[in-house]
Amino acid sequence: MTTIDLRALGLRPGEVRRRQIDLELDHFLLGGQRYEAVPVTVPAGLEIADVSGGTIFELAFEALLAGPCMRCLGHAEVGLAVRAREFHDPSAGPADERRSDYVADDRLDVSTWARDAIALELPEQVLCREGCAGLCPVCGKDLNAEPHEHADRELDPRWAALESLREEL
Repeated sequence: MTTIDLRALGLRPGEVRRRQIDLELDHFLLGGQRYEAVPVTVPAGLEIADVSGGTIFELAFEALLAGPCMRCLGHAEVGLAVRAREFHDPSAGPADERRSDYVADDRLDVSTWARDAIALELPEQVLCREGCAGLCPVCGKDLNAEPHEHADRELDPRWAALESLREEL
């Protein structure tokens, strides 16, 4: 877990500190599937500015997540360029939106912030490739490797009543 001790920075009002840090990325769960950062530690740029009324944090890094394709369950990778900004006012109450959830006891939890920033950058579906055909709903075979159809498919008897309605209309 990557954290920054904000007291050790000794920021005065109007000052800005820029740091290159090695950011440890936790695994990420999406749709019940686990995605790992490759590599687990990535270089990141962190900028901390003391402004009147609080502190502004800016984070920038690139990450590659690897895990299962959401259609065919094959290997998928998604590259992300993440830029995040956070404001923290230490005098604001715990439920106030001006207080950052990533700052506690004058420590900035960069790993948790990065994980949440990744969540905002992820596509709706992680796919092995654009246009992935997925798995056959009848036999479960990978339609990318073996495109096929089941013409002799028997209709589920529970749908027979609806089928007769379709014929009447």
